[in-house]
Parts: sequence; C-alpha cells; structure tokens
Amino acid sequence: MSGFTLIELMIVVAIVGVLSMLAYPSYVEHLRRGYRAEARTALLEAQQFMERFYAANSRYTTDAAGTTSPALPARLQNVPAGSPRYTLGVVATVNSYTLTATTATTDKCGNLTLTNTGVKGRSGSEMSVQDCWK
Repeated sequence: MSGFTLIELMIVVAIVGVLSMLAYPSYVEHLRRGYRAEARTALLEAQQFMERFYAANSRYTTDAAGTTSPALPARLQNVPAGSPRYTLGVVATVNSYTLTATTATTDKCGNLTLTNTGVKGRSGSEMSVQDCWK
C-alpha cells in the first residue's frame, strides 16, 4: 500500500498554514489600496462637481450667507454604491471647501481629505500623505 502518513499530512498542513499566514496580510493590504483608489477617484469627481457648482453660483455654498454646503450627487456619496467602503462629505464656506472620504473600516490612512486648493490629506498616522494618495 502506498499513501501518505499522518505525519506527512500534518507537515503539509503546517507549511500551508505558515504560507497563508505570511500571504494574507499582504493580500488584505492590496485590497485596501484598491479601496483607497476608489475613494481618491470619487474625491476627484466630487472636486469637479464643486468647481462646476462654483462656476454656476460664484460660491461653494448653497446660500449667500455661506452656511449651507451643497449636497453631493448620490452616486458620489457612497463609494462604491451598494456596499460602501467610504462615505463622502463636504464642508463648505463661500470661498472654500473640504471634501472628506470617511472609511467604513480600519485603514492605515484613515479618512482621506481634499480641499478646494488641491491640498490632499489623511487622518491616519501610519502612512504618509504621499503614500495614501498614490
């Protein structure tokens, strides 16, 4: 009779376990980078929306007093639509705004931000702004 012994099978299981333990964190980080890319794209689309709003109204707020931020289009409020990983929001004054992509999960970059002057930011401290926005 030929076949594998229990010891041989246990060694294979141990090797597979060690390999998956090493590969899984890298896989998860790769997924999170993809999710951040979706959020960055949505922030840039929201920035275009805000600039079009400003071109039409000569201000970033919906009222002349500068107290009410415009609502982002529904397609930009949750990224991706259906099962959102990020929620986009805007805080605006008459002459400026800050867009924020708030993460629904834990992420090394935290929440991503973008201002009317193009300044990019993040709330997390584990990665630099450049790494979060590349």
